[in-house]
Amino acid sequence: MTGKELLKKAMKLEEVERPPWVPFVGVHAAYISGKDAANYLKSAQLIVNGVKNAIQLYKADGIPVVFDLQLEAEALGCKLVWTESNPPSVVSHPLAEGFDLSELNIPSENDGRIGIVLNAARELVESEPEIAFYALVSGPFTLALHLSGTDIFMHMLTEPERVHTLMQFCTSVAKTMCGYYKKAGVDVIAIVDPMTSQIGTEQFVEFVAPCASEIFEKIRTLGTFSSFFVCGDARHNIEAMCNCKPDNISVDENVPLDYLKDICLANGISFGGNLKLTSTLLMGTPLDCEKDALECIDIGGKKGYILSPGCDLPFYTVKENLMAVSNLVRDKYRQDILRELSRQEIECEPLDIATYASGDKVKIDVITLDSSSCAPCQYMKDAAIRASESFGDKVLVREYKIKTEEGLAKMRQLGLKNIPAICIDGRPVFVSKIPPVVDIKKAILERITEKK
Repeated sequence: MTGKELLKKAMKLEEVERPPWVPFVGVHAAYISGKDAANYLKSAQLIVNGVKNAIQLYKADGIPVVFDLQLEAEALGCKLVWTESNPPSVVSHPLAEGFDLSELNIPSENDGRIGIVLNAARELVESEPEIAFYALVSGPFTLALHLSGTDIFMHMLTEPERVHTLMQFCTSVAKTMCGYYKKAGVDVIAIVDPMTSQIGTEQFVEFVAPCASEIFEKIRTLGTFSSFFVCGDARHNIEAMCNCKPDNISVDENVPLDYLKDICLANGISFGGNLKLTSTLLMGTPLDCEKDALECIDIGGKKGYILSPGCDLPFYTVKENLMAVSNLVRDKYRQDILRELSRQEIECEPLDIATYASGDKVKIDVITLDSSSCAPCQYMKDAAIRASESFGDKVLVREYKIKTEEGLAKMRQLGLKNIPAICIDGRPVFVSKIPPVVDIKKAILERITEKK
């Protein structure tokens, strides 16, 4: 059975001998090909070569063509900042800079880098017929935030019709992109909307669900499998996501896999995730990664589960770690051996809050995956910086990326289970959901007052 056939069976909730393995290789494909992320994402041939390298190295059953949630935003006029080891990040928001929505047009196949990605998709589909290829489309809420900036959170309360109009435009963009990818021949179209973990269920149902449902209906008419990707602690919205009728929901480590499984299977939907991106795949050993993968395999079972990382693989993810996962998923003997071993727990001294909070300055720690590559992390960090500006040197803002040992240690010290998060003088205050800037200011002021 080919990887594509295996994945399609899992999507249809048919029992399989083993879960399909789908490494979400984005710019990591540039790393294993000796290229930097910026040049890689601007060349169809580099993308093709990188994805082929990843397929061969990691024995993938399925794989994304690219993992770049800024593709549509760039084509619509958002300015990007490029780095050597991350996808680009959005640094300008046309609708917050004087443009009117009526001035924006749905991108054509040749706008921005869309043509580059479509060309890569066509070549990969033709040359690798046994692999299931994923096309990733920026979800309507994430694209709306790219276009309007964080003011969208306030507009949802004060000008809901304005947000509905913007969301409908972003839905049209997504549906158009789905059509492009269908013509390119991909097997799965994934709507990737990481920012939906940042809003409550009522807001999701009002603003996102109608749009997502419309997009998934479009994908069904195209005769292609669909997936709904979300990152962050989206537990409160999983049921509502199921009601949008995707074929699959994929999450990161912030959502327990057993929780996801129970809800998805009850709704007749396949599910995927949630290998740990940083603590195992990036910074762990091959054994750590095997144990993490085995836990996922045992929880996921043989019906409807797709083994994958929680999100886009970091650029420097250790090749041997991914190879260990790839081998484990096919090696039942190795799985049996590992089941006899106890999972190693990492001990970490808790933070001494009294000592940490001493001194004149209020310490704002923003715990992220990486604000330069993760949209929710970027907007959480930006909100913290904007809130602290009026307090001058009384406040010190620092980002801790859990892609680093220092960041991971800080997360453990603070006792955090979910990210992104804002901690004030060692105490988690805003976790997983991006708060209004005014709420952060209020929390900072309260802490400054306490220190006097």
